[in-house]
Amino acid sequence: MGFRILHCISSVNPVGGGPIEGLKQLSAVNLRHGHTVEVLSLDDPADPWVRDCPLPCHAMGPTRIWGWRHTPRLVPWLKAHAHEYDAVIVNGIWQYHAFGAWRALHKLPVPYFVFTHGMLDPWFKRTYPLKHLKKWLFWPWAEYRVLRDAAAVLFTCEDERRLARQSFWLYRCDEYVVSYGTSAPPDATARQREAFQRAFPELDGKRLLLFLGRVHEKKGPDLLFDAFARLRSLEPQLMAGVHVVMAGPADHAHGQAMQARVRDLGLQDAVTWTGMVSGDVKWGAFRCADAFVLPSHQENFGIAVAEAMACGLPVLISNQVNIWREIQQAEGGYVDQDTVMGTERLLRRWLTTPPERWQAMRDNARECFQSRFLIDRTAESFIEAMELFGMRKRPVTPG
Repeated sequence: MGFRILHCISSVNPVGGGPIEGLKQLSAVNLRHGHTVEVLSLDDPADPWVRDCPLPCHAMGPTRIWGWRHTPRLVPWLKAHAHEYDAVIVNGIWQYHAFGAWRALHKLPVPYFVFTHGMLDPWFKRTYPLKHLKKWLFWPWAEYRVLRDAAAVLFTCEDERRLARQSFWLYRCDEYVVSYGTSAPPDATARQREAFQRAFPELDGKRLLLFLGRVHEKKGPDLLFDAFARLRSLEPQLMAGVHVVMAGPADHAHGQAMQARVRDLGLQDAVTWTGMVSGDVKWGAFRCADAFVLPSHQENFGIAVAEAMACGLPVLISNQVNIWREIQQAEGGYVDQDTVMGTERLLRRWLTTPPERWQAMRDNARECFQSRFLIDRTAESFIEAMELFGMRKRPVTPG
């Protein structure tokens, strides 16, 4: 008999990136294996992404308190319906869906699990000290309790688990590392290539370096542009025909700042901003690219990294992407520091790698994905966690 699973997440809007994308892909496998999956979110029921969600979505919005997204409907709904589920998975913290889940569930027998999605990485503490101070005001009475009373707190790899302990000295929870991954791409390479080439015909014949994801400070797009400009100035022949494809939402403050940086560096002729891409165009971007790049300062997993390898595309990543060891061991890409010089070394190594070696790395990347990051193994790992921790009798914690 399958599990009845409820995922609790701030929003099912696909613009949210990794957490909701991972939830959808994981749930698709769970459904195939006979489990029942539903979603509880803070979205307004009238939001179009609620209607388009492939899973039954209980939208508790509209919300109050900008940023935290409070809604008075969440806790009563969970208390009334918790008995209908075998487990609740809280995706992400620092918004009301997590604290509301704790308020509703910590005295009930239904186990809940917390999937932090990298939100306890100490990079945020170092980079945003004022925001971290504000989080400390919430931590003892909110997020600390959310983690403490969970059946288990789930991490995607050992690095993420280890780093999570460094953000707050008041920290106690049952930790569990699950496998994580994504789905294999649809087997329609020619159609996907054609879709991308039709959407961006001006890129035909260029050597494409693909960045796919939110244009966010933590992902290091500034490092990419600065390194690209330096290398083009130092070795113009090496960089001839090389073009950066920035595929992801950039219609926000940081995205606009990065577009201005491209103009200031004189790279307008070498950078294309596609906006968010999906379906065949998205997969076609992977198929048409020569390398994938992510010089991130912090990345607990990086679904786009796994998707690139699934398409046989070697990756150029920083050692702050928490799966870098697996990729380096598999020789499915190159790894360096999250600095301008580290990113410049990544680009240089890519451009000077002999074609036959790069083809071997394409094969290695694909094999690494199949053996380590395929979503089917992820689904098995989540069910194992539910079986292991869900069977425990959790003590009711007062207060």
